Amino acid sequence: MTSETLPLIPHWIGGSPQGIGEDRLEVIDPATGRPIAVLRLADDLIVDNAVAAASTAAIEWRDSTLAQRSQVLFAFRELVSAHRAELAAMITAEHGKALDDAAGEVQRGLEVVEYACGIPTALAGNASESVSRGVDVRSIRRPLGVVAVISPFNFPFMVPMWFVPVAIACGNAVVLKPSEKDPSPSVRVAELWQQAGLPDGVFSVVQGSADAVNALLDHPDVAAVSFVGSTPVAKHVYTRASANGKRVQALGGAKNHMVVLPDADLDAAADAAISAAFGSAGQRCMAISVVVAVEPVADDLLARIAERTRALKVGAGTRTPDLGPVITAAQQQRVVDHINRAERAGAKVVTDGRAVTPDGDPDGYWVGATVLDHVTTDMDVYTEEVFGPVLCVVRAGTFDDALALVNRNPYGNGAALFTRNGTAARRFELDVEAGMVGINIPIPVPAAHFSFGGWKDSLFGDLHAYGADGIRFFTRGKVVTSRWPEPAPGVDLAFPRG
Repeated sequence: MTSETLPLIPHWIGGSPQGIGEDRLEVIDPATGRPIAVLRLADDLIVDNAVAAASTAAIEWRDSTLAQRSQVLFAFRELVSAHRAELAAMITAEHGKALDDAAGEVQRGLEVVEYACGIPTALAGNASESVSRGVDVRSIRRPLGVVAVISPFNFPFMVPMWFVPVAIACGNAVVLKPSEKDPSPSVRVAELWQQAGLPDGVFSVVQGSADAVNALLDHPDVAAVSFVGSTPVAKHVYTRASANGKRVQALGGAKNHMVVLPDADLDAAADAAISAAFGSAGQRCMAISVVVAVEPVADDLLARIAERTRALKVGAGTRTPDLGPVITAAQQQRVVDHINRAERAGAKVVTDGRAVTPDGDPDGYWVGATVLDHVTTDMDVYTEEVFGPVLCVVRAGTFDDALALVNRNPYGNGAALFTRNGTAARRFELDVEAGMVGINIPIPVPAAHFSFGGWKDSLFGDLHAYGADGIRFFTRGKVVTSRWPEPAPGVDLAFPRG
């Protein structure tokens, strides 16, 4: 098929699909390397149209009752649940991840929708009676208006769901800019919102690349920006949007460590390391990319990890593989280059994914599960976020050495400890410099009523995603002090004395 005959993935503005825009971009199936659809990229005018529609809709939606919002959220939840297989198939077609992995993504996104359904409780304020004679004080939270969500390719459904349902439940209108690599789920989500009864304009989608992002960061009618992506882009989003007076939460990259102590169940630790490192071909911001083996267990643990890794299957997501492809040819080459440089720098390639035989089209972007031993902290495979199926094993002499190593790393998204020692576990959870901590759990993604977010170079901004932090991010607080006098008390310039 030519670019002109490929299916068009539209924008969604003001309640309808719109195939406008001069520039076109092909969407590539990473399992075949061939185009399957085409986008028209948003320019400043298209972004203006989306924000204008959102601004108009936000005024009415802001004044909707909490019961009305809950009804829409509950209806949306039911529609997503009914279409979960369809959404998973769309994710696999454009991202490449295994179907069961895509289904898990839909389920985790649904959990945040379910949290947002409880918005009447989440928005409840506080009140104090009679703080002075006849004077009461209460706190309320009000929506911001129009907010932008800029989401990454690795979770085209789940990451938007971290933000969009909470923002909408709080009374805002949302403009979503999904990744141009796998944009179809965003349009299907827009259709489901409309079917759920959400007023037109409250949720819009603009397809595009960096130009569309910058247009949203600069737009005077966008009050806040939620972003997930690499650390360099997160820094750019935070700097540019905050300079324009916007509230920003920009979640960046990660280098998540899993520390294994000598007393740990090594079979359980090996299973966890494999699952957390290689799921979604390592393209997760919460993937375990470094195992820190505390001696004397490194050799034993490594042997168990290697045995499991060699059994993993690589192939098209529809063929029940363990790993699908990476997202682009450029990313495939980047991952291979990291492995090559690590090997030249002295790392031992224990399992090698550079020449994998996939269950799929040979032109797909394949990299097999790779384990590197004797990695040191000055190698770029350790210092950089690889975002592919590469697991580094770093050896540490003691628990203190391991903890210090984790804390020296500039990223602080997540960290895990495998041990049977409660004292060590308690010290780790208190002292490790990471926003999300797992004890005998390798990917500590919080439940929806908590919040997701890292420390250090993994987060720019103060508030994390979803949960209570999400409610605070998408609203502004007011404190109302009121008196209803019986007769007017007259002028009294003295400070109130109670």
